[in-house]
Amino acid sequence: MERGDRRQGLLVYRPTCAACQACQALRIDVDAFEPSRTQRRIFRRGEAELDVAVARPAVTAEKVGLYNRHKVERDLLVQDELLDAAAYREFLVESCTDTIEIDYRHRGQLVGVAVSDVAADALSAVYCYFDPEYGKLSPGAYSILKQIALCREWKLRYLYLGLYVAGCASMRYKATYFPHERLIGGHWRRFERPQSVEQPE
Repeated sequence: MERGDRRQGLLVYRPTCAACQACQALRIDVDAFEPSRTQRRIFRRGEAELDVAVARPAVTAEKVGLYNRHKVERDLLVQDELLDAAAYREFLVESCTDTIEIDYRHRGQLVGVAVSDVAADALSAVYCYFDPEYGKLSPGAYSILKQIALCREWKLRYLYLGLYVAGCASMRYKATYFPHERLIGGHWRRFERPQSVEQPE
């Protein structure tokens, strides 16, 4: 992770395009992290309304259905990307490292799932999906904030959020957690919150 590696299923990879350096690994130093007013409000609301369970990743029809709904209703499908149970297992359950699943429920109903790898000093967010009908709870943002809280509880220094590409709308949210660090030219560079403007969520 310190070198920018990512994991998908049993594969570990790193973008190394000779003509492009746009992909930047991004991580949050959880001890230095200072949430914005909006992030504090999202976290308080999530803590009050969602039940959180941490376990080993597993396949269920409920999770596969929610994953596919997330893809369809948020217009995230690339070609024919709907998963069956076998494809879900290959993507989010099979792992070559220590991996956890964080389930979020509202009054017993599954509304979100996050998969994260556990290292000696960090969590690495692999993937998160949620029920679009619960968007008012900002489950994606809450999941990041919850993983930051778990890092603090488990004495882990970093939360890795994967790759960031400036100008890519679907990745913009990653750069709204301050301070954060991005791997640029082989070195981690720190980015502080702009003084005059609170970043959008």
